[in-house]
Amino acid sequence: MLEKLGIVGVAGALVTVGGLGVIAYESPVIAAGLLLVLLGLGLGVFAIVKNTLSSLGMGAMV
Repeated sequence: MLEKLGIVGVAGALVTVGGLGVIAYESPVIAAGLLLVLLGLGLGVFAIVKNTLSSLGMGAMV
């Protein structure tokens, strides 16, 4: 998995988790809400990329 993400992807994931940790330290309820928003955005981006690749004939790659 790390080969596919690259160093920038891993750094972005660590910054995101670190930011959620800081928010959770102050307010766990707000952190839970932000986590749900981030998960929803991730699922939306995944669906868009999958549909785009599928329409180009590369659907088996995802």
